[in-house]
Amino acid sequence: MATLKELKSKINSVKNTQKTTRAMKLVSTAKLKRAEEALLMSREYARKIDEVIKEISAKLASVKESINLRAFAHIPEHKKVDMIVVTADKGLCGGFNIQTIKATLAKIEELKNQKVKIRLRVIGKKAVEYFKFVGIEMYEEIISLSSAPDYKKAAEVIEKSYADFVNEEIDNIILIYNGYVNKLTQKVHTKALLPVEVDTEAKDEFLEVEPSDDYETILESLVKKYLEYTMYYTLLDSLAGEHSARMQAMDAATNNAQEMVKQLTLEYNKVRQENVTRELIEIVTAIEAMKKK
Repeated sequence: MATLKELKSKINSVKNTQKTTRAMKLVSTAKLKRAEEALLMSREYARKIDEVIKEISAKLASVKESINLRAFAHIPEHKKVDMIVVTADKGLCGGFNIQTIKATLAKIEELKNQKVKIRLRVIGKKAVEYFKFVGIEMYEEIISLSSAPDYKKAAEVIEKSYADFVNEEIDNIILIYNGYVNKLTQKVHTKALLPVEVDTEAKDEFLEVEPSDDYETILESLVKKYLEYTMYYTLLDSLAGEHSARMQAMDAATNNAQEMVKQLTLEYNKVRQENVTRELIEIVTAIEAMKKK
């Protein structure tokens, strides 16, 4: 059984941990608010550009126009793909990172079974560390971008993959990340970016315009903008999810610390009571012994 001194030390240690986790929860709550605001401001644009690109894809598929743009082409067999994985640079956010890593491992296994070669581009220190640890080769490692999303840097990342796609070095670009749903929920997304999927529910009515440039130049410019903003929005979504997950984790840790303090305090009081009882018995025993003399 632990001594009073040991129990007192444990109680103080747990209380100090509780102060730390409570402070981290408050910090994560403040950061989540800012990340959530940035995400919500970007969400409508991301949704709209995704909707437009799919409507164009449906239009091209329906009229079967001869557009020499690989982003809208039908690629029957994928031989090599770029897989862009986004995790956090930091831990202490529950299962946020490991959920993304598990989804990535499952997708890698699926593609390997289909004899598809994979180039792994990893954003986020936690995923980089994990893949290094298990010996999975990475084509590109990017640190600090997931914790501070930047449109220009996001565009640079996706531009590399798109250039290789256009040059037929790869046949698809796949995004995997854990996104924000609400303060209590995150959701892992696995999204194939190219070729653009045909939206079967797209409207039959399309806006007819007379472009001043050729169709291919306009479509390629739109595809680039779609990819760049999708990559940037993915980083914003992941960051908001990270902060919400860490806020939950620190809240749970604070509550667990509180419960542990209660248990240790009860044990401390029990040991102290036993010590008092034992001392009283010793005193009474000594008094009785003296009386007998």
